Amino acid sequence: MENATHAGPLSGVRVVEFSIAMTGPFAAAVLADQGADVVKVERPGMGDISRWVGAGVNGMTAVFLLCNRGKRSIAVDLATPEGLDVARRLCAEADVIIQNFRTGVMDRLGLGYQDIAALNPEVIYTSLSGYGSTGPYAERSAYDTSIQAYAGIATSQADPEDGVPVFVRQTIADKVTALFAAQAVSAALYARDHGAGGQHLELSMMDAVVSFLWMDCAGNEVLMDSDRSSPSSIVGGFSPFRFLDGWGVVAPTSDSDFAGMCRAFEVEGYEDPAVATMTARRTNRGATEAMMDLCRAHAANLTQVEATERLDDQRVPFSMVLSPEELIGDPHAVAVGLFEERDHPVAGRVRIPRHPTRFSATPAHPGGPTPSLGEQTNELLEEIGLGEAAAGLRERGIVA
Repeated sequence: MENATHAGPLSGVRVVEFSIAMTGPFAAAVLADQGADVVKVERPGMGDISRWVGAGVNGMTAVFLLCNRGKRSIAVDLATPEGLDVARRLCAEADVIIQNFRTGVMDRLGLGYQDIAALNPEVIYTSLSGYGSTGPYAERSAYDTSIQAYAGIATSQADPEDGVPVFVRQTIADKVTALFAAQAVSAALYARDHGAGGQHLELSMMDAVVSFLWMDCAGNEVLMDSDRSSPSSIVGGFSPFRFLDGWGVVAPTSDSDFAGMCRAFEVEGYEDPAVATMTARRTNRGATEAMMDLCRAHAANLTQVEATERLDDQRVPFSMVLSPEELIGDPHAVAVGLFEERDHPVAGRVRIPRHPTRFSATPAHPGGPTPSLGEQTNELLEEIGLGEAAAGLRERGIVA
């Protein structure tokens, strides 16, 4: 059980975030969940573009709410000298900077790593980009779909029959990069506490997605001496099972899994040496697929409840295909408290996933309400010694 008397593992860490959309904001949200004080710097008027994307209530979108939970927002015009002064003061107090502007933008503003390190040598400065800071594509704009195309996700998802690229219908490149970034920041903070000092972290969406993808989707590209008798992807052949009232997936990896699946669906022949072992199934792909087709055909005569009982009895890895709406009420999700419901001052009643890691001593949890644009501007100006100047800065449109 989590010990609620302790603060999160990153309590006391100050993060200043100059980022929009999902990659930088989600990375900072993970740190906020773990107790960091995250200050989000936004431009007056527009703010983060994700404030305007997707489903929303009273001007608060679901994407922005989840990617910016537990943060404080200050709206600053970085195109003005006074706005840059505000930003530098914030950075001088920071442990971590996260920015995901196009390569070179922060340097041109005077907020690049060298500029901030001169003010704050111990800072962990994190630069997130599409293709990195060097190479012919360094200054290209990048969005999730363009990285899915370049880094191989669209090809890995393609139907083997027609080869048409298929894009994952979520911002997987953004989210994978954000998780790598959050881990890298934590590692750099650990290194700093052990004498390494501040440093510059550079992470591109391209690098993150390739690292993520190649582990199980590029076998023949990893093993340069491969005879290419096996497909590059270890999961490329998976397809769902159709039941009378819905869909599911069965993952018979081990020999016991395979035998159990066949017994569950009353398919004989699984003891045949041609398919009885993992080695045989890998060698005899045609026989293996024929057995899988028989299992699918038998499964089509069962309801999801009937199939669940049989597969559970055989201890076979499986799951029914659920929509987000169905997952909310699923007995396991309810039992483990997968979602938290709360009242948001702008969006009303909201439901958000709990932090996925359960820390026994330093609990992490989604923080307080997602801020409205510039909601904490006055509060933050006070903290950096500009409280008396706040009214004048606001009148001149420097802050909002």
